[in-house]
Amino acid sequence: MTNRVDSFRFLDFITRKVLKGWIDREPAREIPWTPLEKPLTESRVASISSGGIALKNDLPFDQDGERQNPWWGDPSFRVLPNTATQDDVEIYHLHINPEFGRRDLNCILPLHRLAELEESGEIGDSAPRHYSFMGYTLDPTDLLEKTTPEMVRLLKEDQVDLVLLVPT
Repeated sequence: MTNRVDSFRFLDFITRKVLKGWIDREPAREIPWTPLEKPLTESRVASISSGGIALKNDLPFDQDGERQNPWWGDPSFRVLPNTATQDDVEIYHLHINPEFGRRDLNCILPLHRLAELEESGEIGDSAPRHYSFMGYTLDPTDLLEKTTPEMVRLLKEDQVDLVLLVPT
């Protein structure tokens, strides 16, 4: 028996139909794979979350735009230090339940888990900066053309070897 994830399980009929139609329009592409150049125990790891997480003293993600158009998501990103806790951040995303991340930030940005992996020697170290953007962006043009290249530039600046992607 094959285990299968039903990504549409909790969606209403209309939303399920729209999303399946949208997905069917996307051309199949080869998934790029890049092997690590050094052992995980020597690698610097960063996290990127699609949870719309920002430091409380930083600019919030645009929830007004999201309220006006539920199919839109703020295409910007926020930088979070590896020392951030759930007390330091707010979750600005109307398409997810923020309570889980408010109770335990590791659910949507596992900074403390990375610190534990660093302490135990399973990874080289946790990057000084981690990132969040707002998922559920159905038009990814700005996300792909502006946001992602800037995050990649910062990841390279921090000499990050691999990224843990945390979908919400």
